[in-house]
Amino acid sequence: MEAGDAGNGSAAAAQIKGSGDDASCKPLPPCCVKAKAGVPEAEAKCHDTVVSGWFTEPRSRFGKTSKVQYYNNPMWPGEAHSLKVEKILYQGKSPYQEILVFESSTYGNVLVLDGIVQLTDKDECAYQEMVTHLPLCSIPSPKNVLVVGGGDGGVLREIARHDSVETIDICEIDQLVIDVCKEFFPNLSMGFKDPRVRLHVGDAVDFLRDSPEGKYDAIIVDSSDPIGPAQALVEKPFIQTIARALKAGGVLCNLAESMWLHTHLIQDMLSICRQTFKGGVHYAWTSVPTYPSGVIGFLLCAKEGPPVNFLTPVNPIEKIQGATKAGKELRFYNSEIHRAAFVLPTFVRRELESYDTSSTSTEKVSCSFKWFAFNL
Repeated sequence: MEAGDAGNGSAAAAQIKGSGDDASCKPLPPCCVKAKAGVPEAEAKCHDTVVSGWFTEPRSRFGKTSKVQYYNNPMWPGEAHSLKVEKILYQGKSPYQEILVFESSTYGNVLVLDGIVQLTDKDECAYQEMVTHLPLCSIPSPKNVLVVGGGDGGVLREIARHDSVETIDICEIDQLVIDVCKEFFPNLSMGFKDPRVRLHVGDAVDFLRDSPEGKYDAIIVDSSDPIGPAQALVEKPFIQTIARALKAGGVLCNLAESMWLHTHLIQDMLSICRQTFKGGVHYAWTSVPTYPSGVIGFLLCAKEGPPVNFLTPVNPIEKIQGATKAGKELRFYNSEIHRAAFVLPTFVRRELESYDTSSTSTEKVSCSFKWFAFNL
């Protein structure tokens, strides 16, 4: 899940991110500071890649405070997406993060962690379905799947559509997120009801370190922004730990930020993943209206072994028995959008291709930018 994540699997990642006034923090790249213009310092914490949201009560032209309340969700430098608040449903704090749930007038219930919107009833499908089916539909008959984070249960709900799956492990550090989502997001937390699910509440780094080598066909990392406390989740040691836990030809799906805001982070993540995953690394993206800039990216990585072609689903969701039956219809994902997710805008292709040229000049043969094999 984008930003603070409804389920960081790592203790480091789940800690409340430091504010911008921490003198020990490195200066943020200009593209990472979103929507802070015009926001009083006291109302918004500056996280590593996002600015937290804030409540406002607009005033009428006569200067009176309106009874209508809005939650301002930062999207872009000087821009925020304002959600009209009908009712605040929950406010609390776990050992790891502040948790807020409110009912909005247009997006249904909204989950906010550390001031950052994680999901809404209306657009959660674009994220949950894509982060799950992009990897699982790219390999034949996945059997053992691990979710890192994902405490809202949405990814579990989507994995459960795959009848070949025998076990679904989930490692989530924050029990309170699970409990809150079961109360206010039953359409997502229904994923925990599947008998194949085995919940592990704890640190994903420790969990993966203790996992048998070659256990999983697929690992889905539902984590926070890859700088600051969550940086460990995209650094080489953790990526290598994930690769160790995957079978030959196994796949990883990791979040990869916004192509409008974070190409420098995407470049770093690509470089790290390409050093470990020799079966191929690809970048894909989807549209999520309430995420910063309205998009989120994914890195699809394959461990060396049986070849994996992420660009064309070999295990199409439409052919899986019962996956889209009445009452379980998909709202966003299909095989056509799977293929389209890997088609990048020209400016992104140019920036990432340029980065690859400059960063691999001494290893052109061994690192041939496999992830960008399509239409370059």
